[in-house]
Amino acid sequence: MDDSAPLRIMLVTDAWEPQVNGVVRTLSRTVSECRAMGHDVEVIHPGMGFRTFPLPTYPEIKMAIGARDELEKRFKEFEPEAIHIATEGTLGQAARAICLKWKLPFSTSYHTKFPEYVHARMPLIPVAAGYWFMRRFHNAGNRLMVATPSMRDLLEERGFNNITPWARGVDTEIFHPDKRHMGGESVYADLEGPIFVYIGRVAVEKNIEAFLDTELPGTKVVVGPGPQLEELKAKYPDVVFKGNKSGDELARHFADADVMVFPSFTDTFGLVILESMATGTPVAAYVANGPKDIIPGSKAGSVNDDLRVACMEALEMKREDCRAYAEGYSWRSCAEEFVRNLKPQPRPERRRFWRRLRRLGRRG
Repeated sequence: MDDSAPLRIMLVTDAWEPQVNGVVRTLSRTVSECRAMGHDVEVIHPGMGFRTFPLPTYPEIKMAIGARDELEKRFKEFEPEAIHIATEGTLGQAARAICLKWKLPFSTSYHTKFPEYVHARMPLIPVAAGYWFMRRFHNAGNRLMVATPSMRDLLEERGFNNITPWARGVDTEIFHPDKRHMGGESVYADLEGPIFVYIGRVAVEKNIEAFLDTELPGTKVVVGPGPQLEELKAKYPDVVFKGNKSGDELARHFADADVMVFPSFTDTFGLVILESMATGTPVAAYVANGPKDIIPGSKAGSVNDDLRVACMEALEMKREDCRAYAEGYSWRSCAEEFVRNLKPQPRPERRRFWRRLRRLGRRG
């Protein structure tokens, strides 16, 4: 593949704006950077007029139904040179079926520990069943992109094939140490310090209660929306819940904290880890996929099987070391790696394929 030649890239995803999560941020920033590099990117997502239904237990996520015919039409109109299926939902399933039917190469990516995620919400569904589904989905593709070495190792042990790294980035302009005490006051000014904050979706698979049950000095804060928000508010009256934040306001909630706590075991990376570090705030986490790849040796946080130990160690970290570490990540390098990982057809073959498909369509 000629890395310098612009590509027509089709990205199919069940997760897209206005959803607020790490998957959407990763995909939207990657698309923006790819377009800035000259690539033509067509994003297929549930908000494009498809009939949808809310995902059970997670109504913010909409699943498209009956999308196969429209998706085939969009394939033919765009004539993609490379196809990436980012998620395993209904649109991802439809795109996978089309690629297999037409013998088109495609890549996929692994963003969430889906089997563990489903099991956390629906305990009657065994983790092994989730991995069977995910393995069947991803092994049909030509390349599977994962964020960290530990996720690569885990998936290889589970029988996944053709795995390649795809790192993440952070916006070091939005998430900046200058956001700390902007205007001379902290967003936590009325709270007793030190401030330990969780920032992200408030949902059962994020394991937030492990943080809220941990004995710590100062004040615990939760920032973010999600289906578990009201339940946790009622259960933990001494915890401060700030709700959903975005833009500069979100950056300030990172920057003004003393430690950002990341208790999840189901994330494959954890973008909020880098966003926190970029503002100068160290991160405390369990020894889990994502944190154990990013944090050890960074001087920007601590991982430990005892979350309290990780929190207290992170509290001693220097803020300038956190910022310096985050500056080593960029969205441009993330997008460049994404493009290198794609599996386009050789140019002569792809031109012949779409011409032949158009002729068959006219005859039909």
